[in-house]
Amino acid sequence: MNPIIRTLSAAAVVALGTASLPALAQNAGEVTVYTTREPALIQPLLTAFTSRTGTKVNTVFVKDGLLERVKAEGERSPADVLMTVDIGNLVDLVEGGVTQPVKSRELTSAVPPQLRGVDDQWFAMSLRARVLYADKNLALKDIHYEDLADPRWKGKVCIRAGQHPYNTALVAAMIAHDGEAKTEQWLRGVKSNLARKASGGDRDVARDILGGICDVGLANSYYVGQMKAAKEGTDARKWGDAIKVIRPTFDNPRSGTHVNISGASVARHAPNKAGAVRLLEFLVSEPAQALYAQINFEYPVRKGVALDPIIGSAIGELKIDSLQLAEIARHRKQASVLVDKVGFDQ
Repeated sequence: MNPIIRTLSAAAVVALGTASLPALAQNAGEVTVYTTREPALIQPLLTAFTSRTGTKVNTVFVKDGLLERVKAEGERSPADVLMTVDIGNLVDLVEGGVTQPVKSRELTSAVPPQLRGVDDQWFAMSLRARVLYADKNLALKDIHYEDLADPRWKGKVCIRAGQHPYNTALVAAMIAHDGEAKTEQWLRGVKSNLARKASGGDRDVARDILGGICDVGLANSYYVGQMKAAKEGTDARKWGDAIKVIRPTFDNPRSGTHVNISGASVARHAPNKAGAVRLLEFLVSEPAQALYAQINFEYPVRKGVALDPIIGSAIGELKIDSLQLAEIARHRKQASVLVDKVGFDQ
């Protein structure tokens, strides 16, 4: 399904571009962004950056094979910024040798250590939480991720494929928290509790809760905003109105809710490294972070930035799991093997 995307007027984007921001040097040059994100999701941010700095942004949408493309282009690559979703994809870019470290006070002060590379080769730009969708009439106020393997949920759980990056990242986080053996046991328990085959998309979880197929399911937070902002009477709005949202945590007093990210790196052979760094600094500024929340219903990485009102009301502020995202990425292949081992998607 195509996401429901809100748009802002050109005047609003320009206003954000001229809002109070850290000083950014004017530059009449160009910055080229290779991105796996749908252009409509980030174009208002890039337009605001151009309005602010005079720097033109060329956007190249690369649906698949971003790493392979940049490697093949080598030193001739026009890419200045590499932008993608999922921590695993960012780490793959770093390990593939197509990024470079960045030294920027603005970036390191805005992005918490757990949300950036240890050597500052990638930075989170926005967050999406893996939350629980539940029937709005269900008497449930809180839950641990581990609880979904409890037999009380037999035949009541919906989820998309375990091999989807959203879910392998969660499984990898559980390996980091609970160990491989307990995570395998958890996967088997959740599979046994499924109301239907693990498939479809995250919004299908809400659809099937409305349809009485399941009572609960795991899905990303920003889909809640998309559904609840949809036009009255549409299927998406009906799905959104049928659920309430709970912020799960791991069964550990020091843990929080699992998050994944959209993020960016400066390309190793960036023709305009200075412009690339300025763009990343702009994207973590307060106005740009607010724009991420307003357009995409994502959680800002920068503290103190207001949530979209729909997300604030339906989900609220997050206590983010303190686990380093790099640690999650380290276990993602192990997680994928476990998903296949238990036949989760069969």
